[in-house]
Amino acid sequence: MTTETQIETQPEKATIIVKRIDFKMITFTLAGKDYGVDIMRVKEIRKANQFTHVPNTPIFVRGVDNLRGEIIPIIDLRMMFNLPAERRDETELENIIILRVGEIVLGIIVDTIEKVVGISKDTIQPPHPIFGDINVKYISGVVENEGRLYIILDVDRIFTQNKEERAAQAPQTAPLAEIPAPSIPEAAEELNLRFFIETLATFAGFHVSPLNQDWVRNRASEWEEKRRSAHQEVQITSEADAREFLSSFYSPDTDRLWDPTSAKNLVSGLDLGQQGQILVWNPGSGRGTEAYSLAAALKWVHPARPYKIWANDKDLLNISSAPSLSFARDQVPEEYLPLMTETKTGWQFTGEVKSHILFEFHDILHLNPYDNLQLIVVRDVLSFLDVNDQNRLIEEFYDKLRPGGYLLLGKNEKLGHDFTGFREVEGFNQRLYRKKE
Repeated sequence: MTTETQIETQPEKATIIVKRIDFKMITFTLAGKDYGVDIMRVKEIRKANQFTHVPNTPIFVRGVDNLRGEIIPIIDLRMMFNLPAERRDETELENIIILRVGEIVLGIIVDTIEKVVGISKDTIQPPHPIFGDINVKYISGVVENEGRLYIILDVDRIFTQNKEERAAQAPQTAPLAEIPAPSIPEAAEELNLRFFIETLATFAGFHVSPLNQDWVRNRASEWEEKRRSAHQEVQITSEADAREFLSSFYSPDTDRLWDPTSAKNLVSGLDLGQQGQILVWNPGSGRGTEAYSLAAALKWVHPARPYKIWANDKDLLNISSAPSLSFARDQVPEEYLPLMTETKTGWQFTGEVKSHILFEFHDILHLNPYDNLQLIVVRDVLSFLDVNDQNRLIEEFYDKLRPGGYLLLGKNEKLGHDFTGFREVEGFNQRLYRKKE
């Protein structure tokens, strides 16, 4: 029954009927019939395609999609309720209504999205099976407006049924809540990881692989929570974002002299034999701080042993300035000072220390002539190489180390089960592996 207000005007005393509008709905079509959902349940409408497939879910689950950093399931209502659907080209965008029901956000695919229709609640009639092709229990009512009959779906009922109701349902009316709960979070995590994989490679040259995947997963969760709480975009969209994301990836004392205690503990924990020259390869040496730290630690722990460090980098400016690298006094821990001398440009290592290090301009992806090594230090370098190059170089490291030799990776890098020739050495704050003898 329509609620009407009569207004009399003078002198004609004409009657003006004003309809009270206290219910609005987004209208859409499915299989040629008109439907509506409460506008208060609608977050937005959009067009999209190429959803990420979710294994082991009902056929009506088209996959998951990324809605500005929020991973949501996408449901095809036509397939869900066994309704005919027009065949679309795979590249054609689907019409999607994004719904929020309680804490759930998801998208439903419909044929066409029409408009917002305002009506009076008093005009909504009880549902009846003859009004639609969808089970009457999912219909909150029907209403006629401007010559069109709209079937209003009860999205709360569809999405929040209890388990007993789901178990009792016929297959043709399986609810949207039938989506296996564990599958969506898992798929969402994989989709998020895929976005991070792509953007980290694009903006930072960082390649996600089994070497660093555990760290990336943990960092992604931490990153999402932090960015959402700050109302910031979750996805990495710039080089600055990528740098911030990777800020906690790097090993201790990156690009500065190592903490003396940590450096001594590392070297003293290595079984380097009792005599003969100690051979070390340090690819990706950067400005040289890593090589100098290693040289100092070897001097402290094995003062009578000869040693040689090959320090390589493909940054010509860094490698050419490394032999004369100077430090401000506040950059030098006290224990290093006996191995250094003060110059006009700052504190430098003595010639005797430098004589043990050979700085070379070299790309690790090219021929590496070093052999019979006792230690390879390649912290945080492999992650910035293509995944195939990562695997190839790890195999090459294995070949170049003598039996019992050591491989030092970045703190957040680790070898997978495929590299059975190495075993991890526990007890260090860095990721150390030893070649099996």
